[in-house]
Amino acid sequence: MTGISRIDFTQPQDADKPRLRHAFGAPREVLVAHDLVDVRGVLDAVHAAAAAGRWCVGYVRYEAAAAFDAALQTHAADGPLAWFAVHDAPLPWPADAAVASPHDVAEVTWTGPPRRAAFDDAMARIQHAIGAGELYQVNHTAPLTGTLQGSPASLFAALLRAQPGGYAAHIDAGGEQVLSVSPELFFDWQDAPDGGRILARPMKGTAPRGATPEQDAAHADHLRTAPKERAENVMIVDLLRNDLSRIALPHSVQVPALFATQALPTVWQMTSDVVARTRPGTTLTDVFAALFPCGSVTGAPKVRAMQMIHALEGQPRGVYCGAVGVVRPAGRLRKAGPGGATHAVAATFNVPIRTVVLHERSGPEDGWSATCGIGSGITSGAEAAAEWQEWRHKRAFVERASMPFDILETLALNDGKFRHADLHVARMGQAAVHFGYPWNAHAVRQELQIAALQNLNGAWRVRLLLSADGSARAESFALQPTAEPVRLQLAATAFESAHGEFVRHKTTRRAHYAAYAPTTPGVFDTVLWNEAGEITESTFGNIAVLLDGQWVTPPLACGLLPGVGRAVALREGQVAEAVVRLADLPRVQGWAFINSLRGWLQAEMAAPGALPQVAGPADREAR
Repeated sequence: MTGISRIDFTQPQDADKPRLRHAFGAPREVLVAHDLVDVRGVLDAVHAAAAAGRWCVGYVRYEAAAAFDAALQTHAADGPLAWFAVHDAPLPWPADAAVASPHDVAEVTWTGPPRRAAFDDAMARIQHAIGAGELYQVNHTAPLTGTLQGSPASLFAALLRAQPGGYAAHIDAGGEQVLSVSPELFFDWQDAPDGGRILARPMKGTAPRGATPEQDAAHADHLRTAPKERAENVMIVDLLRNDLSRIALPHSVQVPALFATQALPTVWQMTSDVVARTRPGTTLTDVFAALFPCGSVTGAPKVRAMQMIHALEGQPRGVYCGAVGVVRPAGRLRKAGPGGATHAVAATFNVPIRTVVLHERSGPEDGWSATCGIGSGITSGAEAAAEWQEWRHKRAFVERASMPFDILETLALNDGKFRHADLHVARMGQAAVHFGYPWNAHAVRQELQIAALQNLNGAWRVRLLLSADGSARAESFALQPTAEPVRLQLAATAFESAHGEFVRHKTTRRAHYAAYAPTTPGVFDTVLWNEAGEITESTFGNIAVLLDGQWVTPPLACGLLPGVGRAVALREGQVAEAVVRLADLPRVQGWAFINSLRGWLQAEMAAPGALPQVAGPADREAR
């Protein structure tokens, strides 16, 4: 039995129109294809239903490819090849659809992708095939797997916050549910009697978001100009131009936008637009036959790339890399008979990347099993270490959504007065915007005021927390003085940059810091360093060192929290920014721990023995 489905799609050819944000209740019928011979018939039926004024929402699996070209090789499907629910009309989008209930949290613990050795082997095989002239690009993928604790609707709400905008859909097909927050448009087609308009917007080329505005802009500029990224993009643009020509009016295929950069919460992506006028009489089935699967998730040439994907990937992709979308009426054209009318048809489909597929579990363990594919396009000269890191950046969206967390500020309260309260509230507001949490600065300040009135005497540590639903609360704990100097230890291994946004913003998700917390008696905190061998921060504060007679603190670009105490020390000239490398440590003349709660604490470093060795790129990524 199906439940409520939802779509939240940009209208890419009508930028001035509002988003397609609708819910859908119980369908009047469900159109399903379990065999390849039935796929075209289902798409024809979807087209006919939309022409009759109805709305159809659903998906086509990657494994449906052979229904359009027998040469497109895939594994056997693990579910319906095509599934569409037919509705008389859409319902309003629920007002709270992007907000998780505090009583209904969703948690997923993910495993995968493959071990690094298997990834490197696949990369080597792809590069050998490219070098032999068999193909130009292969989109290589692997699944993350996990188990959902909580409701699919709550997980979808978290995914919407993690990856806002784009082409989001929650398709409830009963025992299978598709939660897609894909930023990639497959195609937007608007039919008309004299020929329709179609837009494809392949997404190829990725760069991580930067730790500072300057670094972020540099990453975007590198993405726009890097030969490897541009080559990867233009190969797929050429493939899409060829695919569109099969249904296009002569000379109508155009590329009005090439190498555009799109900012997503965890990565920059490069997109290009390919447009065409479709021939009169074109059907939805014709569009799929020309384009499916999207070249951005296969490679080029498509037939050989899919053969290699079949050889490298040991399981079906499923809905991931297929198509998820909505087909709807778009204006009444002419009478079709007594009491009837024929509508033009509009169809918008995403490429379901950034997509979680749930299957209902049966037996002693209830709940939902979850899969989420991660991949990248491999071209000549692609390096395994860089591609592996790209996979890690791409999976950040689902890791953010898979475990509830609060945004956190820790303030010092002395005799009823907060230290640097304005700076803490401002930083919390910035994090709320980043994570898509509702933000009410007045309500947050009220919580602080209540905490201050309740603790008018003495020193207190106040934890200010902002939940995903926008509610704030303050927790107060007595603060004991700290004896100086505090003792620090150096981390034995690099702190991985993949933690990204959970380093740049302070939250209750701190397992990556807790793994480095000191266990030796008398050690106050652990000093962290990144994969490049640069000192960053400690597990709950910033660090300053006296180097060549000057107190310096690492810049944000090294990967660290922009601490309030650090910001005050920089503003007052107590420290300056400078990169401090492991190799510099023998020259360090003094240490200090800084945070807003405890201020500036003199520190000393426990003798580290031999300095840790900075791993080379291959060793570093193997961890």
